[in-house]
Amino acid sequence: MNTSSIVPETDERAALREAVSGLVGRYGHDYFIARARAHEEPTALWKDLGANGFLGVHLPERYGGGGGALGDLSVVVEAASAAGCPLLMTVISPAICGTILARHASDAMNRRWLTGIADGSLKMAFAITEPDAGSNSHEITTTARRDGGGWRLRGTKYWTSGVDEADAILVVARSGTAEARGPRRPLSLFVVPTDAPGLTWQPIEAALVQPEHQFTVWFDDVPVGPEALIGDDGNGLRQVFAGLNPERITAASISTGIALYALEKATAYATTRTVWKGVPIGAHQGVAHPLAEAYIGVAQARLMAARAAELFDAGQDAAEASNIAKFAAADASLRALDQAMQTHGGNGLALEYGLADLWFLARMLKTAPVSREMVLNFVAQHSLGLPSSY
Repeated sequence: MNTSSIVPETDERAALREAVSGLVGRYGHDYFIARARAHEEPTALWKDLGANGFLGVHLPERYGGGGGALGDLSVVVEAASAAGCPLLMTVISPAICGTILARHASDAMNRRWLTGIADGSLKMAFAITEPDAGSNSHEITTTARRDGGGWRLRGTKYWTSGVDEADAILVVARSGTAEARGPRRPLSLFVVPTDAPGLTWQPIEAALVQPEHQFTVWFDDVPVGPEALIGDDGNGLRQVFAGLNPERITAASISTGIALYALEKATAYATTRTVWKGVPIGAHQGVAHPLAEAYIGVAQARLMAARAAELFDAGQDAAEASNIAKFAAADASLRALDQAMQTHGGNGLALEYGLADLWFLARMLKTAPVSREMVLNFVAQHSLGLPSSY
């Protein structure tokens, strides 16, 4: 299947894609799904990705990164997913947390945390969603209050991924000490070690088949020192936005990677499977056309994701492109996966064919990290100039 002609890549990125595909391919989907079913960390693969510089490819060289761009990390994420290993923690730890730290944290904080994120020896979770806030970050109620020279955090976070395998959590909280802007207190960002006293969590039972658990996390007057604050008190909203576009772009890359994986499986099956008179089922338009249409949708989503990464890396406003890329990629992934399963007939539901076990992950990406409804709200208001609905 031809996947290289649609999205133009430099020789360096083409080599990066090939290297990641080769490394992850040695593990393969069977390795990933075995870890996913057991909710175990894919430790060996993660260490290999870090040791080869793939997790920190976009991070500054002075902190052990590759000095590249978000577009490079997107290639890593998509290539790993296309090889059957869609790793959600690549979106959370290096893309969201790594980018926020690189742009806003002090040198001391980055030497403490970013170097480990870059080489894969540390993982960082991201806690923003709350039971009563959801997509509305302005309604966050988790608070950080001054306590001597440090802070104490109190509140609840929800659907926080990978806390049990993380060394720290990047927490979005209301500090209330900076000058308030309007009726809401400002946000601040804190890096909280997962062994901090007063920090507890409980897994959320979900249909997802992936290595990462999802958690409800409680902060019961969790004490942190002044070094835990990222940048300036009250500047968290601007800092958060440094991670949201990378989150959307790399989430889109997971979706398109899953789609490429599914289409590769489907075309191989349709080329070899015969039912009538020895003719491969892929020769029939009833099979071929839906797969071709699915491929077209994936190609369009990949182009938008590449454009979003290009804008972000150029320091331009990437919000519109990032949201559209995430929206298009999630829908294209589900269509491609569904059609790949349909191409396999009853075998599409057999776990040995490695398709059905990706369904809930692909479906989750339609809702998170930002729901399609919130993307449509954004496009309606900011792209079309319609009145705000919320």
